Amino acid sequence: MDSYETRITGDVMRWKMAMETRSSIFKRLSKRAQAKLNSYIPEKAHKLITDSVKGMVKAALAGADWITRDKQVENLNLEEKEQLVKEAIAAYRKAAAIEGAGTGAAGFIAGLADFPLLLAIKMKFLFELTSLYGFDAEEYEERLFILHVFQLAFSSDDKRAETLRKIENWDQYKNGLKEMDWRVFQQEYRDYIDLAKMLQLVPGIGAVVGAYANYNLLDHLGETAMNCWRMRILKL
Repeated sequence: MDSYETRITGDVMRWKMAMETRSSIFKRLSKRAQAKLNSYIPEKAHKLITDSVKGMVKAALAGADWITRDKQVENLNLEEKEQLVKEAIAAYRKAAAIEGAGTGAAGFIAGLADFPLLLAIKMKFLFELTSLYGFDAEEYEERLFILHVFQLAFSSDDKRAETLRKIENWDQYKNGLKEMDWRVFQQEYRDYIDLAKMLQLVPGIGAVVGAYANYNLLDHLGETAMNCWRMRILKL
């Protein structure tokens, strides 16, 4: 293990401890406020989110729309690969923020469109990282891994701990895995993002909320993804 790998091993272990820590009381109280807020949101908005997530899951498992191939990584070490990964995170954060600001500023109907658009950005981002880390997203098990990374990033305390265990033991777990439970998947995702993203539909503050929320959601997904692939590569 070289000096870079030794250094990021410590980063991964600290990240894992943070992922295993129960959410703060503020977040738990926010969850209650979110449930109340959701009761005022039109059913049309809820249905769009559910359908978008369901469609995205099926597309990720069956399709090849987001698959990228990057031959330049074949001869790179992990540090060099992660420089490209960090550049990708920065680019996708910016794209997500611009998209969120645009749809948030355009009103309720355009704000609804942000959900599937942001999902597409996130999935394309994860497929690109798969390639940058040297894995082949054409393989079904790699697409399942991508969905588990996504679920780890956007889930509740209990599901987060369960998903982390699966990713830690991916080589053993993947052999018996056939498909995702998309119902659980979409509900966990909805519950995670609803409060911030629903505020994006509020007139007057939608653009600011949309840009801020999308930037931070991509940043969080990027950190989660990097550490998940590090765990696989370093056997942590």
